[in-house]
Amino acid sequence: MRFGRPASQEPEINLIAFIDVLLVVLIFLMMTTTYGRLTQLDLNLPQADSAPQQERPREIRITVSSDGQIGVQQAMVPANIAALSQALAQAAKDQNNPLVVISADARASHQSVMMVLEAAQNSGLQQITFSAQFRSQTRTLP
Repeated sequence: MRFGRPASQEPEINLIAFIDVLLVVLIFLMMTTTYGRLTQLDLNLPQADSAPQQERPREIRITVSSDGQIGVQQAMVPANIAALSQALAQAAKDQNNPLVVISADARASHQSVMMVLEAAQNSGLQQITFSAQFRSQTRTLP
């Protein structure tokens, strides 16, 4: 006969049951969460139906080519924010609140256009617009 305390067993965590419960909770969350789908967005894409643009004296024209080259008032500028900011400040020095017109190629990278927008902001230019070409055919997105 053994008198005294029985040997205590170490408590153990049953990991298999824990993993099963976590998977059930994960599946429940995945099934009940609403995901925003890009195919469900209603977009009104802009169309350019206007006449050819006339030259305006208060304009600063910036062109962005498909390979990332940037021109300010038909002069090539290095593709960095500091040089672009300096060129924009130089072009706007004699003008009061000029309009910046960005003409970017359809295949130009977003980074190039964002660099132009950041340089315009650094130069204190606030009126910015984008130019577009007139399309005779309507193109649908795939």
